[in-house]
Amino acid sequence: MLPHTISEIISGLRDKQFSSREITQDYLTRIKRLNPELNCFITITEDLALSQAEQADARRNAGEASILNGVPLAHKDVFCTEGVTTTCGSRMLEKFVPPYESTVTRKFMEAGAVTLGKTNMDEFAMGSSNENSYFGPVRNPWDTERAPGGSSGGSAAAVAAGLCAAATGTDTGGSIRQPAAFCGLTGLKPTYGRVSRLGMVAFASSLDQGGPFARTAEDAALLMNVMAGHDPMDSTSAQNPTEDYTSALAQPLTGFTIGLPKEYFSSQLNAELEKALQEAIKVYESLGASFKEVSLPHTELSVPAYYVIAPAECSTNLSRFDGVRYGHRCENPKDLEDLYQRSRSEGFGDEVKRRILIGTYALSAGYYDAYYRQAQKIRRLIKNDFVSTLNEVDALLCPTTPDVAFKLGEKTSDPVQMYLEDIFTIPASLAGLPALGLPCGFKGGLPVGMQLIGNYFTEARLLNLGHQYQLNTDWHKRSPALGE
Repeated sequence: MLPHTISEIISGLRDKQFSSREITQDYLTRIKRLNPELNCFITITEDLALSQAEQADARRNAGEASILNGVPLAHKDVFCTEGVTTTCGSRMLEKFVPPYESTVTRKFMEAGAVTLGKTNMDEFAMGSSNENSYFGPVRNPWDTERAPGGSSGGSAAAVAAGLCAAATGTDTGGSIRQPAAFCGLTGLKPTYGRVSRLGMVAFASSLDQGGPFARTAEDAALLMNVMAGHDPMDSTSAQNPTEDYTSALAQPLTGFTIGLPKEYFSSQLNAELEKALQEAIKVYESLGASFKEVSLPHTELSVPAYYVIAPAECSTNLSRFDGVRYGHRCENPKDLEDLYQRSRSEGFGDEVKRRILIGTYALSAGYYDAYYRQAQKIRRLIKNDFVSTLNEVDALLCPTTPDVAFKLGEKTSDPVQMYLEDIFTIPASLAGLPALGLPCGFKGGLPVGMQLIGNYFTEARLLNLGHQYQLNTDWHKRSPALGE
């Protein structure tokens, strides 16, 4: 069986239990065996991975290895990779090969990590189930009849199924935390601007944020040490200094105060999931943390506000795909209008079209003030709620999803029900706050997740809270059987 964690791989490489080429080949073999059923990968970069692994082994033998040297990872297919197809899960970019590297993937290459391939996703990161991909749905490795979550479902399912040691994802309204909950993983949405967006194909520019999927908070900290940092090429990149995200992992929790937002523990939360959260609270209390009920009164407005703001930004960002410069182009257009209409009709899927239409309507003359401006005012109220509350407590503990993973096809006919899957993750995204998803139990054989929300740029504190919890529980150590 392949090692479960990055830390285990690092130890194995250091102690020469295996080489990077050997473990990379093992992952590639496993991908070939399981990916046809799970559909986690859109592109498998076998030749590139083996070449990078051999280079990593050479650096290690020369005594030049960095911490992630030779560790096999996968990247969500929203990150541009020079010379490797980047599709965003869309027919529109089915054959797009970027001429440059995203900052995130470049940083991992410079750290010596191995790229196994590009993972499946909801088209242009729009979705909560990974059923909106042009390349077909991803299947949850815990139950292949169920969704892995979205939009980063391919990355989450790949890590959970042991097809890679860890993976990158992006979170706009919960697209790291929700798949992490459905697949039993640790997933971190950093503070907005903490991870560069350069080369990360845009959905909603004021919300999109890259982050890691891993089995443990310790692994997530190792990944953040590579991903985080100011990028002068990204105007939305934060200039706040980064830190060693592993340095605070061992800090005791005595004196920590964790808030419990009463709006999250509502009738919308399944009773068994609430029970799992109560058990997690007991673990934290045993570690010296105390709890306090708090209120985030504008939480109920987060979903309607998000589904005005995000589509508005998407309609602007996706206007670049017009059949002229790059991306899908219809055959034999009769004029410019026909070129635009047919290229976009053929290239975009139903959910992307729906959001473009919603966003264009919200930004149109006569409706901008009624919808978009009002949604931005609500966003500010939501942010103010968090800022006020996080001045009283060190972090917030709350559910990630209303229930466990749902069956494929169960919600596709009702977009509103699908949008409500993000009810607990959207508020932190609107506020631009960091949030860490952790596995905290099971319901009917399916993982249950919780999330910890912190103040701006407190990723190290959240990872400390996650690590201490995982030292005292074993939910993160469990893996789907997959016939083994």
